[in-house]
Amino acid sequence: MSLSDPIGDMLARLKNSQMRNHKKIELPSSKFKTKIAEILKSEGYIIDYEVISEQNKANLHISLKYNSGNPVISSIERVSKPGRRIFSSAQSLPKVNNGLGIAIISTPKGVMTDIDARKQKVGGEIICKVF
Repeated sequence: MSLSDPIGDMLARLKNSQMRNHKKIELPSSKFKTKIAEILKSEGYIIDYEVISEQNKANLHISLKYNSGNPVISSIERVSKPGRRIFSSAQSLPKVNNGLGIAIISTPKGVMTDIDARKQKVGGEIICKVF
């Protein structure tokens, strides 16, 4: 099965699983998806993630986080899509929800949050917004 937008698929699975109060989700793994999961964990949006390899394919298992029964991620939306890429310079990176959320940016120095990208003065492709 070929996906035209694997990152969009990952974000949709996260959003749908949290709406249904699932504890874990499983999806095909890639280095880019693992970096996004690493950022979500470091920012406190998910509990944990792990990559499990079985029979020549790797799967990414993500443990979702809830606060008193409500999902921690209230909204996660894709910004840059395969049909329309959105790039931003370091000075014009968006503030998500007046600084209460994060934007995940793909830069020449790796995948990072908008806060880290501003500190390092590097721009890039805005992957998604989380709050």
